[in-house]
Amino acid sequence: MGAGGTSARPHQLDGAPQLDGVPRPSLALHDGIALVLGIVIGAGIFRAPSAVAASAPGVAAIVAAWIAGGVVSIAGAMCYAELAATYPHAGGDYHFLSRALGRPIAFLFAWARLTVIPTGSVALLGFVFGDYAADLLGAPEASGPIAAAMVVVLTLVNAAGLRVARGVQNVLTIALVLGLVAVIATGLSLPPAPPSTAAAPPRPAFGLAMVFVLLAYGGWNEAAYVSTELRGGRRAIASVLVGALLLVTILYVLANVAYLRGLGVDGVRGSSAVAADLLARGIGPAGATAIGAIVMAAAITSANATLLMGSRMVWAFGRDFPLFGSLGRWSARAGSPVNAILLQGAIALGLVGLGILSRGGFEAMVAYTAPVFWLFFLLTGISLFVLRRRDPAAPRPFRVPLFPATPALFCATCAFLLWSSLVYAGPGAIAGAAVLASGLAPMWLSLRRAPARPSAAA
Repeated sequence: MGAGGTSARPHQLDGAPQLDGVPRPSLALHDGIALVLGIVIGAGIFRAPSAVAASAPGVAAIVAAWIAGGVVSIAGAMCYAELAATYPHAGGDYHFLSRALGRPIAFLFAWARLTVIPTGSVALLGFVFGDYAADLLGAPEASGPIAAAMVVVLTLVNAAGLRVARGVQNVLTIALVLGLVAVIATGLSLPPAPPSTAAAPPRPAFGLAMVFVLLAYGGWNEAAYVSTELRGGRRAIASVLVGALLLVTILYVLANVAYLRGLGVDGVRGSSAVAADLLARGIGPAGATAIGAIVMAAAITSANATLLMGSRMVWAFGRDFPLFGSLGRWSARAGSPVNAILLQGAIALGLVGLGILSRGGFEAMVAYTAPVFWLFFLLTGISLFVLRRRDPAAPRPFRVPLFPATPALFCATCAFLLWSSLVYAGPGAIAGAAVLASGLAPMWLSLRRAPARPSAAA
């Protein structure tokens, strides 16, 4: 259960390959916060506000939804912070699920991480980047190839080593946050838009609004995968998660206040690109180009952080199961699990190809990933209750405040979003579930080769 950075060689299952190295504390607090900011502040804040406004009855409800999204996300972050501080490991959710719910559930989660969740997210972000880049170039047919090129470049950046990936992430995150601050400043400096004259939506649905809000807040859980690489001890992960999400909540609420002030509630509801419309009103036609660059930066930043942090779970998975042992090699030279990074990049590239063939890349990837994502989010929340009961004597450098109310709120939200994503995803949800089910055969083979063994991740 030891944290990364120790000199002892970690336990391995018989037959697993020898490791080149182990994760070491090489990320400062600001690096961790930059990773969380970069992965959360993605395209969602530039796409979701109009959908939220269309589902909420008025300005107060819209702002309340974004505040509630921050509260729920911080509640979930505190659950993850306790788990990561108590059981620090590069496997993150995979490690927690293995300890709490057993190796079969952990294997299926790892399979989902390989084939559905982060790889689908990287492909989705590739399409966001490709759509905006193709629009700026005046070549809409180039969206798919540009998306594929982004995936290839970011995979190679991460394979080059943690130092390179960390530097790219910090620079991109600073640019992204400054871009969002510019959008906020523009909206708040404009004269207020005329009051709404239209009626509220005929069937306002605050719950549906929260689905879009929490999609925009998603991704913070990836920080658990670098818990052993953070300097500052086991409590550092709590500071990173809570600190970053407080900043995100402030930025998101201010951004929506700016949208509503500059465009009015009717303008936000009727816009497909609220930030572009806001900047067009504030600074003219150059606003469309500016927001295109900001959204492209958001897509690159989130995809880079997803590849970097997701590969840590794949590495832990490879350590536990000899059938996938080559993924459990940690490159001491690069400071990263290079094999895991390359495999994730290859699968994401394949999903980009499927998205191109479906001619609906972004929407296809949302439908493909959402139900599986919320299922395992719910199971990780349940793991906190299980491990509190099963392992009460474990040192807990950070404990969730207001237990059990805080994790219960998080689990209830995950269950609601799982149901909602199944209702709205349609055929995409079936595809994601089918790919998850395809992991049953390799799970059976892997567990036969390593039966009744304690997890190497432990």
